[in-house]
Amino acid sequence: MTTTLQDFAATYSQAWADRDPDAIVAMHTADTVFHQHGYAEPATGREAVRAAIAEGFAQVPDLAFTMRRAHLGAEHFVSEYVISGTLAGAHFESEGIDVFTLTGGLIARKDTYIDWLSVQRQLGADLAAAAGLA
Repeated sequence: MTTTLQDFAATYSQAWADRDPDAIVAMHTADTVFHQHGYAEPATGREAVRAAIAEGFAQVPDLAFTMRRAHLGAEHFVSEYVISGTLAGAHFESEGIDVFTLTGGLIARKDTYIDWLSVQRQLGADLAAAAGLA
């Protein structure tokens, strides 16, 4: 049975909605890269990516994504969404875009772009300092 890219993207999105780091990284290559641009250094390899994802779920237990649009290509897809959640008692909501590069039917690279300045303003916090980047 062959999975279409649309089905793959939907299954991946559901794994995030289920907050299941193991199901998420199972859809990544062994040498995958997850880069949250403007927030954290890239995580490389399944274990590091799983740890970054699990940390995000721990920090924001109600993390949610509302899909706006998806753009599918031959070996890539792009998702546009609204990310929301509560961090340290403060609610946030921001626009985000993920760019996925696939190799052999798995995610080799995920580049995440979120309006971190908007999130920072809503939370009244310096996210770069909190992540150890400042």
